[in-house]
Amino acid sequence: MSSTRSRRGAAGQPVPGAEEVARADSQITSCTPAGLPASARVLFAVVSADGTLVRGLGATSVTRLAAGMYQVVFDQDVTHAGYVGTVGPAAGGKLAPQGAVAVAPRTGIPNAVFVETYGGGEHVDRPFHLAVLA
Repeated sequence: MSSTRSRRGAAGQPVPGAEEVARADSQITSCTPAGLPASARVLFAVVSADGTLVRGLGATSVTRLAAGMYQVVFDQDVTHAGYVGTVGPAAGGKLAPQGAVAVAPRTGIPNAVFVETYGGGEHVDRPFHLAVLA
């Protein structure tokens, strides 16, 4: 399977040679070598600072629990999944305010993730992006 990405280098990046491209393309595989089943899914949620689910894949709802604390519910068990969160704009065309995100399985709810957002070391509401590899 060949990569469909552009072969032109981005500003500041050297253009990859044909051998590099072929080697990278040959490494496109399923998730099985990483210990994940072939049925693994990448789920995601883009959430506004007020806890509104703006868009997502497999995400069914978001609840703002307190300032800077959210619960994101998915359509499948994510207890043993990998989670990645980042502060990010809920809508295009602008940057999100600076901040940090912490993510963990939601205690007592196997199909949910607990997300905390911070600004200046304090819990504050921030828009965020959450990716879940389940």
